[in-house]
Amino acid sequence: MSTKSGAQVRAAAARAVHAVVESGRSLDAELRNLEDKVREDDRALFRNLAFGTIREHFRIREWVDALVARRPRRRDRIVESLIAVGLFQLTGTRIPDHAVVSATVGAARDLKQQSYAGLINAVLRRFIREDMAQQEPASDAARYNHPEWMLQRLARDWPDDYRDILEAGNGRAPMWLRVNTRAGSLANYLERLAAAQLDFAIPPGLPQAVLLSEPVPVGALPGFAEGHVSVQDGAAQIAAAWLLADGAGRVLDACSAPGGKTAHLLELGGDAIELDAVDIDAERLAATAENLDRLGLEARLFAAAAEDSAAWWDGRQYDRILLDAPCSASGVIRRHPDIKLLRRDSDIPVLAATQASLLEALWPLLRPGGRLLYVTCSAFAAENEAVVTAFLEKTSDAGPDSLLPNNNIRALMHARGSGFQLLPGTRGMDGFYYAGLNKTS
Repeated sequence: MSTKSGAQVRAAAARAVHAVVESGRSLDAELRNLEDKVREDDRALFRNLAFGTIREHFRIREWVDALVARRPRRRDRIVESLIAVGLFQLTGTRIPDHAVVSATVGAARDLKQQSYAGLINAVLRRFIREDMAQQEPASDAARYNHPEWMLQRLARDWPDDYRDILEAGNGRAPMWLRVNTRAGSLANYLERLAAAQLDFAIPPGLPQAVLLSEPVPVGALPGFAEGHVSVQDGAAQIAAAWLLADGAGRVLDACSAPGGKTAHLLELGGDAIELDAVDIDAERLAATAENLDRLGLEARLFAAAAEDSAAWWDGRQYDRILLDAPCSASGVIRRHPDIKLLRRDSDIPVLAATQASLLEALWPLLRPGGRLLYVTCSAFAAENEAVVTAFLEKTSDAGPDSLLPNNNIRALMHARGSGFQLLPGTRGMDGFYYAGLNKTS
């Protein structure tokens, strides 16, 4: 890597970090926006620096506060993000210290912050000299790299497990695949992976799932463009099998984008199901359409609010409804570490009210004898069992579903007052909550 490109990739990472920390922007969106400013050979490093710096934000923020006596002016705060990127390199990568200092100082020019080059150099060298990485964190937020409010909620909801949840949230997400068995058998696809020299494991209880030893670009997956395989976490693959067990028919996928579960329902149900997919975000719904097209699958797609059924529903009740409700995404923080900065404790009751509203609005669309599967990727009780329990208490024709996934999955789940929780990091999976609800006659 040249000196110039080394500085450019650090500057781009600092811009992405700054957009999240100072402007509350989505990290994924910023990475897409900035990718063209980075050489193709440097893009993996660019993503690693941005993700790593956000993932370890609270520990790094403590170091920055200790090292920088006076904060830069607001218009120059990107300097702090650049310093943060430098500190992550010193602690989270194998890049030699001298190369980190040189490239990070050089990035100040790309950011038009040359006047801070001396400060950046002094801060990074002091961090190395005083071996500050070995110092004990001063706060729990820095110790666990999560905001205080999130620590408190998790400790209250999961007193025996919250440290494991936090550790999982600070890890790097593995790459899970879902083999499209309509296009070929799992055994056949495993042979193709082996031929491509990709190492993998076969988790029990998930008949279409493969766990790769190392993430790879989707273009490196055999048959990806032809729809033979998709990328989907193992925990998310539980939904379709649970919903369609012991029957199919007319199916609604509410809040469906970007369509991973939509596609899985169609792969499993085949011609036995008629599927409608609804999502309020037209742009994300377009991604669902592209995904289905790649897989050779069809569904009726509606860009609308799921709870506003008058805008899209034809009046025929559904046999099965999947409600993948909008939530805090606290179970998938390892994939989206910016959640730790973008979410607030005050968001949780607002989200819980939205979830309850969706349940109430969609329940009349389910036929008597039908099943609704309520799903979130949250680990917070307020979004999960609290919502479902309250709904069951006031809905006379709703009852808990006695059906559960197979024993391999059942053993991994925590039974709650209502529903079941798969905690983040369990067998390498994301954190998901599931509650099956039956509609009585």
